[in-house]
Amino acid sequence: MSKYFGTDGFRGEANKNLTADHAFRVGRFLGWYYGELKRRAGDATPARIVIGKDTRRSSYMFEYSLVGGLTASGADAYLLHVTTTPSVAYVCRTEGFDCGIMISASHNPYYDNGLKLINGDGEKMEETTIDLVEAYLDGALEAFGQKWEVLPYATGDAIGRTVDYVAGRNRYLGYLISLGLYSFKGIKVGLDCANGASWNMAKSVFDALGAETYVINAEPNGTNINLDAGSTKIAGLQKFVRENGLDVGFAFDGDCDRCLAVDENGSLLTGDHILYICGRYMKENGTLLNNTVVTTIMSNIGLYKAFDAVGIGYAKTAVGDKYVYEYMSKNGCRLGGEESGHIIFSKYATTGDGLLTSLKMMEVMIARKAKMSELAAPLTIYPQVLVNVRVNDKKAAQNDPDVQAAVRAAEQALGDSGRILVRESGTEPLIRVMAEAATEEECHAQVDSIVSVIRAKGHEIQ
Repeated sequence: MSKYFGTDGFRGEANKNLTADHAFRVGRFLGWYYGELKRRAGDATPARIVIGKDTRRSSYMFEYSLVGGLTASGADAYLLHVTTTPSVAYVCRTEGFDCGIMISASHNPYYDNGLKLINGDGEKMEETTIDLVEAYLDGALEAFGQKWEVLPYATGDAIGRTVDYVAGRNRYLGYLISLGLYSFKGIKVGLDCANGASWNMAKSVFDALGAETYVINAEPNGTNINLDAGSTKIAGLQKFVRENGLDVGFAFDGDCDRCLAVDENGSLLTGDHILYICGRYMKENGTLLNNTVVTTIMSNIGLYKAFDAVGIGYAKTAVGDKYVYEYMSKNGCRLGGEESGHIIFSKYATTGDGLLTSLKMMEVMIARKAKMSELAAPLTIYPQVLVNVRVNDKKAAQNDPDVQAAVRAAEQALGDSGRILVRESGTEPLIRVMAEAATEEECHAQVDSIVSVIRAKGHEIQ
């Protein structure tokens, strides 16, 4: 695990464990590094780096800090302003940028923020470059065959410039609209923008495709992003869909790389539902390459049983859309994602894209002439219970022979009617014990049987 950058960027509370100085130094490194790569390849033009941000109050601070660092190192900084993470990825891969930076803490509260780094192919930054960024932050950078205690500043006409690049965001919106195969005319759609990056983008896409669009949580003030809104607090959209008689609703998170749906009855459709509905549609259309949908280990057992019933294969990766995309890219898969709503359609995007996901769900609903509840009906989501145990040593608890024996006993008790998942948290001193079974009571019984052993063996922090 990286010191600063996790699976989804450098994230922390603004000006506590992620500061304006961190952003300046990240900008200094990226501006210098990509400029040096070009110079060594015989290209004298400055590095071109594009920046987007969400609606958090601190996003402006981090944007200005990044720009200061980039231009001081001789790079040109192109500003998309408030926009979505997938739009930054799209602009990177289609318009020849060296890399991109998205300022966002995704679904976290407003006081957190983060720096997501995207390479020139629109993918999450490769670990080798992340390692160099972290080495620079720690004052231990070695690159191009030498140690760098201080990076050179650009001077004179080599100092970088800042370019207003809202046109790049608009081209992304045009791309999304171009993917609409059907008119949405006569369909009443609810959108929950989480007071985040999609607040002034989502409605324009649905309006352009003819929908009767209703929007909530599209009045950001810098401190209300994700506040009782969006894909992590979807009850408001469920109520809104029911009370207004809408045909479907979609909820996004703060940077709009996630999407969850609500059917016409107000029932929640998770990322697993979306993978099932789109996977089945793609299989029937012959576009599900390798007949495989890529999931993570957190997808519900009900999804796999539903896939088995219609002859769809699946793969399971570690938690994180980064790992989903890596598997998809390596194995030529077209659909993958997480239960949380990170859905990747690799023919059209290199990241999870909430707006794209909502458009693909609309495509299935219109093409099949079916209500969203009817499309989701064959999938039965099994009850799930998750207990987090705070432990002194994650590996010691996970590898304890008695704990492993308790896990095997729970697995044997459930058989094919459920599953057990025991894993270490990637960011906290926790062991996560999860069970899925036919009833919630059975889930609790099996989780308790494992948690009691962890506690009895003295692994829990008292």
